[in-house]
Amino acid sequence: MAESQPYSDPEAQGDTALALEGMWRVVVLNDPVNLMSYVVMVFKKVLGFDEATARKHMMEVHERGRSVVWAGLREKAEAYMFTLQQWHLTTVLEPDETR
Repeated sequence: MAESQPYSDPEAQGDTALALEGMWRVVVLNDPVNLMSYVVMVFKKVLGFDEATARKHMMEVHERGRSVVWAGLREKAEAYMFTLQQWHLTTVLEPDETR
């Protein structure tokens, strides 16, 4: 007699995978160590920002204590976070609940 497999709905599995994956934000936090010019340079190199965009995000970090520099799927968000941390920027991930 063959063992019966538990029923699983493929659409529900897709929903679960999407919920686990979700959208994430890469947030750079202010720190007392890095120079503003250094942060601008890192944003340009790592995130591909132009000068104006890099300066805008740097000023958000400086004045507000944080800036969301990227949002998207978790795997890429983790890669950006790791790279920014390698450049010694204080960076965290947070779920993007706006999407």
